[in-house]
Amino acid sequence: MTSEAGGGAELKPDRRRALVAAAYHRIAADGFEGLRTRDIAADVGVNIATLHYYFPTKEALIRSVIGLAMERFVKTMPGEGSPVDQLRGHLRALAQLIKEDHELWAVLGELVLRAPRDAELEHIFRQTDGYWHRSLRDLISRCVEQGAIEPGLNADDLSALMIVAIKGLSLPTVAGFEPDLTDQIFRQFEQLLGLSA
Repeated sequence: MTSEAGGGAELKPDRRRALVAAAYHRIAADGFEGLRTRDIAADVGVNIATLHYYFPTKEALIRSVIGLAMERFVKTMPGEGSPVDQLRGHLRALAQLIKEDHELWAVLGELVLRAPRDAELEHIFRQTDGYWHRSLRDLISRCVEQGAIEPGLNADDLSALMIVAIKGLSLPTVAGFEPDLTDQIFRQFEQLLGLSA
């Protein structure tokens, strides 16, 4: 029997993904401070040496957890249809994601709160926020150019406002998650954009 941690073994994508998923679930359940690599290895049924073979550092594992979370956001951005249909689809998918995927928000909340004390995490979040802002801004701009939404709207400012509101909805609060607030905010987005008709 050969160990994956041994010399010439190949990385297995399914094993790697299982380790990332286990770390993701651990952060959601126990918070960042409860993240222990030995527990993650045990959750997947491998030894700690195997985990380190796939992820030499805890930071490398956390980067992959962020990547898994970001995959869920990428899926909310439709690639087909008119710009206004893509914008509507993105907003509806985001609202659904916020209301249904509490584990995602627990993970992101933990990581976002840690980012100011972790330069690498902060850099990753700045990059992902920048990408989201540019994508949303460009989509709104295309809608304005096609006359599908109010021409007087500033796409850059509106994108920033929407992202801040969505982040505010998603971060953990003392009151806990409020799905009605999500509906209110997304209705306001649609009214502001002229999409409610």
